[in-house]
Amino acid sequence: MKFGKAFSDNVMIERQRRGLFSTTVPSWWHGAGRPLLFASCILVVFFILTWRLFSLTIINGHAYRLLSDSNRTKQLIVHASRGELLDRTGKTLAANIPYFRLLKPCDENIKTLCTNRISKEEGEAFKAKGLPSGWFLETDYQRTYTVSEALSHVLGYMGQVSEGELQDEYYTLRGYRMGDMIGRMGAEEVFEEELRGKDGKELVEVDVKGSILRMLGHTSEVPGSSITLSLDKGLSEAVEAAFPKGEKGAVIVTKPTTGEILALFSSPSFSLEMFSKAMSSEEFEKLSTDANQPLFDRAIAGVYPPGSTFKPVTALAALEEKVIKKDTVVEDTGEIKIGLFTFPNWYFKQYGKTEGMVDIVKALQRSNDIFFYKTGEWLGITKLSLWAQKLGIGKPLGIELSGEASGLMPDPVWKNERFSSEEDKKARNNEWYLGDTYHVAIGQGYLLTTPLQLNSWTNVIANGGKLCRPTVLKSENRGRKADECKDLGIKKETIQLITQGMEKACEPGGTGYPLFNFGIRRQKAEDARLPDGQGRQIASTSGELIRIPVACKTGTAEYGDPKNKTHAWFTAFAPLPGDKDSGNLSSDSRNQILTGEPEISVTVLIEGAGEGSDKAAPVAKKIFEEWFSR
Repeated sequence: MKFGKAFSDNVMIERQRRGLFSTTVPSWWHGAGRPLLFASCILVVFFILTWRLFSLTIINGHAYRLLSDSNRTKQLIVHASRGELLDRTGKTLAANIPYFRLLKPCDENIKTLCTNRISKEEGEAFKAKGLPSGWFLETDYQRTYTVSEALSHVLGYMGQVSEGELQDEYYTLRGYRMGDMIGRMGAEEVFEEELRGKDGKELVEVDVKGSILRMLGHTSEVPGSSITLSLDKGLSEAVEAAFPKGEKGAVIVTKPTTGEILALFSSPSFSLEMFSKAMSSEEFEKLSTDANQPLFDRAIAGVYPPGSTFKPVTALAALEEKVIKKDTVVEDTGEIKIGLFTFPNWYFKQYGKTEGMVDIVKALQRSNDIFFYKTGEWLGITKLSLWAQKLGIGKPLGIELSGEASGLMPDPVWKNERFSSEEDKKARNNEWYLGDTYHVAIGQGYLLTTPLQLNSWTNVIANGGKLCRPTVLKSENRGRKADECKDLGIKKETIQLITQGMEKACEPGGTGYPLFNFGIRRQKAEDARLPDGQGRQIASTSGELIRIPVACKTGTAEYGDPKNKTHAWFTAFAPLPGDKDSGNLSSDSRNQILTGEPEISVTVLIEGAGEGSDKAAPVAKKIFEEWFSR
């Protein structure tokens, strides 16, 4: 009897048939394959999990630990205040106004924060009512200036650090970050490292929403150092007011004995308040591309022919080289002719008159071209060039401000190199002619100087023969070195003769007529205090005129204008030494005279304005009045 498949006997029989004596071979999958594959998968998964665990905990554990902490903590910057810029009397020129940087999520991702600039009042309001989750406040400072446009070029302005600069190692090592402000011009740029403080930090714990839970640590900020400049705020504002509106040019006022700059003005100027606020790129582009170049500092970077203001340099070189003496005279014939070329005196050219026999004092008094043509001829261009270079012409003087120009002191070597093409050589344009020497001797031709250089050689005459490096720092506060005023070894007699000629130029019969018999009226008896703190006893009754001797030189410089316009120059210093000690008053038959060591020198340039005596001298007169009326 055969059992059905459902019965156990039948199952046993079937197993026996598939047993050892069975001729049918079972498949791998039905045998050990499935368990082996399952075990292998389990092993691979276990290995992956183990490796991942090892990577998270051992290899990258430190990084993930820091990432975890960064999600839990937030570092806020406590911005340091920038050092102030002060004038020589302690008045504030550049200060700081507190404001806040509001850091808030740029989108739903609270890890990415955007910065908005808000006022101090808005920041305090946020603090009072509480900040939303993920919002933070950082205190910062806005730069503000207490002068309008009188000192824009010398103070400079602030600008935001660019992304390109942040790639530079210089900025990264000093801790600059996006949004930080940096000095871009003038004193703000030059003294950046001293003015910039060191930011502090606050480490706070935040929750998952970004809300501050508690403060974990704090590093205090270190404010920047304030700097006392040599500038005089009141005098600088008087310079701006005295300069003709709408004209281009520059004014420099210095202390002859130290080279300290009391005022430096370039026109047209610009408002520093524009840079204190958030200036758009369009506004800056409009300012920087203005045809009048308001950002260009004409006082130190502009180069111009100096005209007759160069004649004291020619006189100094000739006297020191002994090609002329005190009693050397030249007859003014009205003009000198060399071949087809004529070299006239300005007085003969304008009025058809001559001035007879002229010595060095009269030549400076009347700015006589004939005398200086002949003096330049006797001296020679090589010696004239060497002395001009000694006086700082043709090279930077070393003022701290960036952008100072070198100017140009030409000589035969320079001309041969300048006109070196075959066409120039064929036309003999590279050769130095006597006419070239004539032109340079009166401050024309290829000669180019900056207003700063002109003021500097004026100071050499004023201080007795020392070339001082110009500076915008107050000397006694900054520990200036003695060798920053170099004695050029000029004979005392040379200085006295040139000073006498320049004094005569500002007296009746000279060319500087706006300062003839210059003086001021004291309203009451007082012990006058100078801006540098030094006293000077002025014993005068109400309304009494105190005459102040001035040594000056006018200049009217041609520069190749199609309409024959000329630059107007004027340079002067006062008071002049007298018989008594520095700072005393002597008397003549009419009034008292202030004498002593020169306190200030003033150099004025007005581009294309005409004659120096007509246009530039009145500006200098107002500046002298401001200074000596104190």
